[in-house]
Amino acid sequence: MTGRSMPPITPQTRVAELLDAYPQLENVLVEMAPPFKKLRNPVLRRTIARVTSLEKAAAVADLPLRKLIIDLRRAAGHAIDDESVCDGADIRVEKQDGPADWVDASRVVWTIDADEILDSGEQPITEAQTKARILTPGELGLIRSSFRPEPLIDLLEEQDFRIAVVRSGEGFATFVGRTPAGGGLEDRHTQPARRSP
Repeated sequence: MTGRSMPPITPQTRVAELLDAYPQLENVLVEMAPPFKKLRNPVLRRTIARVTSLEKAAAVADLPLRKLIIDLRRAAGHAIDDESVCDGADIRVEKQDGPADWVDASRVVWTIDADEILDSGEQPITEAQTKARILTPGELGLIRSSFRPEPLIDLLEEQDFRIAVVRSGEGFATFVGRTPAGGGLEDRHTQPARRSP
């Protein structure tokens, strides 16, 4: 089958849609970045991959979006029209990465290891949402992962939690806190950020 009869590969293409249409691209993705190895987990394929666009996947894997799209199109046998790949694809939009003034590791009341949950055949979204809901003002949750958990970050931000992502060795530490009333910083509970979560 030629690339013309198959769906296009764009930044908005969902990862699961891509792999349904082009199963041979699973190995291409896995070779591109270690976080994509998680795509072999059937739970992740049925859940997170269904809602994650290639644009979000590029952020998770810390890859330039333009390179990801071009490499996938090439591997799928599509013509590479550089003009249509993705405008501004080399610009990465970061969400408050690094220590935030409201992050204090001593205020962490729960920790989730996203890799461990995925390796057990589960997905971390439900547990993270449940635990985030019970946070009180001043308390923090921590999600550890070998990849930037972009879909989970988006979901928690949509539910009005604030997020700070810190690179921690080979992985990421994602801090979750309640957004204070009025949108300002938490008053007396706020302490300087500590750089070693």
